[in-house]
Amino acid sequence: MDNRSSTPLGIGLIGVGRHGSRYAQHLLHDLSAAALIAICRRSGGSSYPGTTIPVFDDYRTIIADPRVDALVVVTPPSLCHPICLTAVEAGKALLIEKPLALNGRDARAMVAAAEQRRVPLMTAQTMRFDPTIMLLREQLHTIGPLTSASLVSHIETKANLMTGTNGPVAVGALLELGVHLLDLIRFLTGEEILDVQCRMAPAPHIGPEIQVQAQVTTSGGIRCALDVARVETQRQGSTEWRGTIGTIKADWVARTLTKIAEDGTSRTWSLQARPTILATLEAFVQAIRTNTAPPITGLDGCLAVEAADACYRSAARDGAVVKCEPEAGR
Repeated sequence: MDNRSSTPLGIGLIGVGRHGSRYAQHLLHDLSAAALIAICRRSGGSSYPGTTIPVFDDYRTIIADPRVDALVVVTPPSLCHPICLTAVEAGKALLIEKPLALNGRDARAMVAAAEQRRVPLMTAQTMRFDPTIMLLREQLHTIGPLTSASLVSHIETKANLMTGTNGPVAVGALLELGVHLLDLIRFLTGEEILDVQCRMAPAPHIGPEIQVQAQVTTSGGIRCALDVARVETQRQGSTEWRGTIGTIKADWVARTLTKIAEDGTSRTWSLQARPTILATLEAFVQAIRTNTAPPITGLDGCLAVEAADACYRSAARDGAVVKCEPEAGR
């Protein structure tokens, strides 16, 4: 697309459940550089409520629509792989909500297809745009070389999570919630995840996990502890990073960040909320308009899924150390 054009980018939205509806509202009201052209959802319908935007029940129809320049995919991860391959074949740029795919095998195939056809593929790891996380990344260098970290994500259980065309899909807390933390480790450190040790409850062979405890080691030797859970109440989202000359504690639920120096002095920031989905959409549209790589690539999303795969393999081996590397799939 000509980046000098004033014509809004035509967006097709696939998936308008609880989370997809947030994307729809931003596309309808907050993003002048893009226009929501068509929607796809399983139940179909004549038009999206309150609009004349057509609604289809087959993603192939929306991909084939010549008015649609790019696609935003907010579906269960089991559907991302076939949607992505069809869109790539049609040359349509994609923003896919995390996790990029159900497993690393599918994620790798999606990335390879997009690269081969030179189709932009962005992963919506939206937490990278959280103001607390962005300030944390800016401040990390001030506490010296990093030695260790802890990351906590406890989110309330919601009905109908990760349902697919034939009912519930076996997706647990790690792939739904923890994939954010796995991506943040790479984003904040600039290092790759080398190996993992992980335990889950229930165990992978029993059913979708509700609780996850993992130890992750980066290529630079930073040890990161992950605590992920679905809970009834008391949402938590926080992280603590320890360096050789200080510590930083960040809480993205409370939107605060505190830096503690070696001598015990501290400074605390309070941050304003910012819609991370809107920031993600803006970055996606800007990348297409300027013909530049998206800030969160398909490969970024793939590597987070592959790290989750390694965690599942470790949990299946009673917490054994497992290398984080591509496999045929779990």
